[in-house]
Amino acid sequence: MLFVVVLVAVLWVLAIRRAPLTVWAGAIAIATFLAQSDLIDGVARAPEFGATQLLAWIPAIVLALLTLPAVRRAVLIKPAYGLLKGTLPKVSDTETQALEAGTVGFDAELFSGRPDWDKLRGLPPIVLTNEEQAFLDGPTEELCGMIDDWRIRFTEREIPQEIWDFVAQHGFLGMLISKEHGGLGFSAQAQSLILGKIASRSPDVSTIVMVPNSLGPGELIEKYGTTEQKHHYLPRLAKGEEIPCFALTGPTSGSDAAAMRDIGHVCRGLYKGQEVLGIRLNWDKRYITLGPKATLLGLAFRLFDEDNLLGKGTDVGITLALIPTSHSGVEIGRRHLPCGQAFPNGPTWGKDVFIPMTWVIGGQAQAGNGWRMLMECLAAGRAISLPSSATAGTKAMLRLTSAYARIRKQFGIPIARMDGIGEPLARLVESAYVNEAGRAVTAAMVSRGERPSVISALMKYQTTERMRRAVNDAMDIHGGRAICDGPHNYLLSPYQMVPVGITVEGANILTRTLITFAQGALRSHPHLYDEVKAIQNPDRAAGLNAFDKAFCGHISFTISNIAGALFHNLTFGAFAGTPDNVGMRERWYRQVSRQSRNFALLADMMVISLGGGLKTQQKLTGRMADALSELYLVSCVLKRFEDDGRPPSDKPLVELAARNGLFRCQEALIGVIDNFPMMPMRFILSVLVFPFGRPYRPASDRLAKSILPLALEPGEARDRLTRHIYVSDDADDAGGLLEVTLTKVIAAEPAEKKLERAIRAGTVRRYHGLDWYAEAVSKGVLTQAEADQLRDADQHVARAIAVDHFDPAELKPNYEVADRSESRLASRAAE
Repeated sequence: MLFVVVLVAVLWVLAIRRAPLTVWAGAIAIATFLAQSDLIDGVARAPEFGATQLLAWIPAIVLALLTLPAVRRAVLIKPAYGLLKGTLPKVSDTETQALEAGTVGFDAELFSGRPDWDKLRGLPPIVLTNEEQAFLDGPTEELCGMIDDWRIRFTEREIPQEIWDFVAQHGFLGMLISKEHGGLGFSAQAQSLILGKIASRSPDVSTIVMVPNSLGPGELIEKYGTTEQKHHYLPRLAKGEEIPCFALTGPTSGSDAAAMRDIGHVCRGLYKGQEVLGIRLNWDKRYITLGPKATLLGLAFRLFDEDNLLGKGTDVGITLALIPTSHSGVEIGRRHLPCGQAFPNGPTWGKDVFIPMTWVIGGQAQAGNGWRMLMECLAAGRAISLPSSATAGTKAMLRLTSAYARIRKQFGIPIARMDGIGEPLARLVESAYVNEAGRAVTAAMVSRGERPSVISALMKYQTTERMRRAVNDAMDIHGGRAICDGPHNYLLSPYQMVPVGITVEGANILTRTLITFAQGALRSHPHLYDEVKAIQNPDRAAGLNAFDKAFCGHISFTISNIAGALFHNLTFGAFAGTPDNVGMRERWYRQVSRQSRNFALLADMMVISLGGGLKTQQKLTGRMADALSELYLVSCVLKRFEDDGRPPSDKPLVELAARNGLFRCQEALIGVIDNFPMMPMRFILSVLVFPFGRPYRPASDRLAKSILPLALEPGEARDRLTRHIYVSDDADDAGGLLEVTLTKVIAAEPAEKKLERAIRAGTVRRYHGLDWYAEAVSKGVLTQAEADQLRDADQHVARAIAVDHFDPAELKPNYEVADRSESRLASRAAE
């Protein structure tokens, strides 16, 4: 029995350690020899070689033969190659370009089941240059102070010209353009913080800064443009002399680029009186942000070359071009109204528009490479733009709502002290902390030159979804104060903007169910994409060689995941990987490593079992995306705590975020197992992943309650939770009034307690028409100074909780019915 136990233990270790085939063959041969020679009983004798004894050597012999390439290819690789050729998912050209455009980062560590924590901890914390910090503290702060949100989204429904002039003058539109070409050349971390700070003040203004610094002509020209294009356009874009937009989405091609009906034909035509090689275009695009104001249109279209004038065949592929909006035939200027917001967004179309070939981004050589160019830029841009604004919005919701909940009273106490209010408040604290942790780590990756396609997708959908929950929680806590719009309503603008962030750059449903895991499995799995490329290689001999290496690695990976997952789940993660010098956080590192094994196992089983059908199982892939997201974000939380210097006040918050994140990951994995298409696999996976049932529970009410003082008490902890957003101390500003009032209310609390006791005792009466402060002074309840302090605080509270109201005439539209009818007729004619 001891021999059997030791043998199983050795083989288990070999499986977990992904030992090579030669080691397996040797280990089994030694075990067979020991068993037959009775050395395990202390008796040395020559092994017998009867029929039964010879059969025992078959496993060692088979494994030894498989180490020989010729034998392995004949009996294993070629049959597997033929079988998997029809089952592994097919990867189209556009998918291939999308997969190869981005880079893999810590997502690959989580897919591996053995995350290397040093890679995550090696990312720099939030670091800005002196120039970047000065810009954040100077022009960005000044811009935020200029913004009048009510004027923008209601009175004018337009970004005022002085805002456009300010952002152009100070280089906001050229943050990602290099200094060589007249831009600011800021890091991704700086761009993220600047965009976030503006977003915390106005989503509309943030949008007009975000778009030129995300997927658009500026980045495309910087990376792929010709020398002439760079010298002409980049300085003009950096200075705001050109307003760019990029037109990709059309009525039939939202996320499905292959369905694009916008086309161009290579031909010869007249440009400035001369015959040149060019393209005749027809397009119909919509949802184009900055389109109505743009002077430079970036256009994506499918290019055909029937006469093969470019030498690239008849179907050249998706191509990108730069077109001045003043060019003949370009139709632009009409507007959509996305959720009633004021940022410019609208359609563009053109019919038989001729452009010279030199307007293709990168020139003739880059014709047909548009999709790859877009995906490479999107992988980085998506990691910065929406996560930064969603994170800042979540922090702003926390800052505003915690102040309001502390100063607003019901039943004689601040509503923040009610358990029912404490629950959404705790969610706000958690969301703000977790979103910022993920934002900072992801921006650090991009600043280092990475283009994390999978992580950017999960960050986009996770941060915007958490922002949606944060806004809803803030609205619930504010109640009627939040639903009545007006100049002093600071919640309705983000509430209206939330669906926009969730929809753009791919609706979250798509990002979650198709991109994050379905593409992530191909991109981040250590062997799958290599197998797919090998099978699709037109050179069969080269494909077989590549498949041999990838397939053998995949077998070792699968065996390791099975053994490793069961081992770590039986031992409750006690031996899972953890970095050095992390103290009490060691258990959370171990649990993330443990769940990473489970995730890797399930991901592998889904790929093996479903093959090409993986893309159709979108409920399963969505749950796997959720599990991956939670593992990544908990990892970022642990890193944030380290980067922040391990503040003792944040320990309960780290525990709460880790507990809730691991619980949500667990529930997502259970959902995958319970709905796995093959019933026998459900039982097997349940035993491997959850041998003792559910190991995680969400954070307790007591723990959630313990983190509330971090947000409710002014000070370093509250500032750290809401760092890098715009905070006003002007009592004439709606948000600033909350900050001023909070300070005054806390200072007046001792006097307030005296007054409340007197009111309950009937000594002082508090009704409209009476001066209860003077009465309290006259009866010796308060001193005059205390009464003045309390009166001042209460006056500020009354202003802070007041709701805007209007004369009905103020709310009438500023245009006549006839004008509206004419506008509708024009719109129909345009359609």
